[in-house]
This record gives sequence, C-alpha cells and structure tokens, in this order.
Amino acid sequence: MTPPAPGAPEQPREREGPIVTLDGPAGSGKSTTAREVARRLGFRHLDSGAFYRALTVALLERGIAPERWAGLVPEDFDRIPLRVEPMPNGFRVRLGEHPLEEELRTPRVTAEVSSLASLRAVRGWLLGIQREAGRRGRLVADGRDMGTVVFPDAEVKVFLTADLWERARRRLRDHGVERPTAAQLEQEAQRITERDRTDSERELAPLRRPADAFDLDTTGFDFDAQVEAIVRRVRQVDHPGRLV
Repeated sequence: MTPPAPGAPEQPREREGPIVTLDGPAGSGKSTTAREVARRLGFRHLDSGAFYRALTVALLERGIAPERWAGLVPEDFDRIPLRVEPMPNGFRVRLGEHPLEEELRTPRVTAEVSSLASLRAVRGWLLGIQREAGRRGRLVADGRDMGTVVFPDAEVKVFLTADLWERARRRLRDHGVERPTAAQLEQEAQRITERDRTDSERELAPLRRPADAFDLDTTGFDFDAQVEAIVRRVRQVDHPGRLV
C-alpha cells in the first residue's frame, strides 16, 4: 500500500461527517470502546494499532529480524504487498491476498510492535495511509497519537484513562483470563507500566493528551455508559467545526 508523501501535513478537506479520536494508554479500552461507538453512530472504526501490527506481521513473515528494522526506509515498505480495504464498519488489512486477523494479536507481534511503531520511517509511511482512511470523515479512530498527530483537526477528541490494575485486568480478560491471580495481575501491570513509559518517552509521536480532548476515566465504568458518554458528545456536532 503506497501512501501519500510521508509526513506531509494534513490538508483541509470536505467531510461527510466528523472524525472522532480516542487516545489513551495501554489497556484503557480504546479499541473496544471505539468499535462500539462507531457501530452506534454508523461510522467506520479505524484501529490504528492494526496497521502497525500488520506491518510487524509482514516483516516477521519475510524473515526481516527486528534488529534490522531501524535501517529500513519507506521504499522497503512499498515493496510489501499490504492493502487496506474499506469495509462497511471499518477496514481490513490484507497481506497479498490473505486477510490478516488472528495473526495481528499473537504474542510475538505484541512483543515487537511497539519498537516498530517508534521508528520515524514507519510512522511517516503509515501517516498518509491513516489520513486517507479518514478523508471522508464519519470515522472513529483509536490509538496513541490520533488526536495529536494523525487527525489534529478532529471534531471530537477523547482521552481515555483507567486505573493501572483495571487496565491489567482488561488486558488479561482480552487474553481469556477471566479470574487472574495476584501474580498474573502484577506481571501484566508491570508490562503495561513499561509500555506506558516507552510510549510516553519516545521522541516521535509520544503518547500525549490532546490539549482540546474530553477526558474520560473509565475505571469502574459500565461499558455501555462510557460508550454513551462519547456518543452524546459526537451527536452534539452539527457539522465539522461547530458544536451545538
């Protein structure tokens, strides 16, 4: 998939509806919340992490070791047959003719994706692809720099947070651990803390709260309540740029 010029500034464009961004640290519930918000609004959901994971899968499958990634340039990525297909409710990423689904969430990919996402060439290459996905609006995008870098002019920006232990429980639940032990929680909390540190301290596109974001702490929140809080916010948008 060949993007527009990497790193080019976002250009104003006519949209059919607003762009909504959900940013926040690991385990804050961004993807599940964004997916349901998009469903209720009839928007597409853009899981930015899936794009980085797809590129991670592609590199690993081609035997390109993580130690070599820092030396790659956009032209190297152009040779990888990744394709993003718009779907009614979101986007599908294919590697060649094969749709990537379960492959995106393997432990190996999870372990390596953060280091890939820290590379300037990677973020520049994917920036244009993500912006193109949101060109027409009516989009709910989640990630760690959606409202600060990818869609800085989004009409609604949400910053999701949650208590560390709640985030650890959610992550374990996502991996099928419904009743984690204290040791499992401690281990997962340590992983999340390290991921937060890496994401916040990286030089390029660090995790930051957008200055004009709506803060939503989801600790102890009923899932339906947190989704509705965002949906109500979006429905206040009469058209891009004006709240009613």
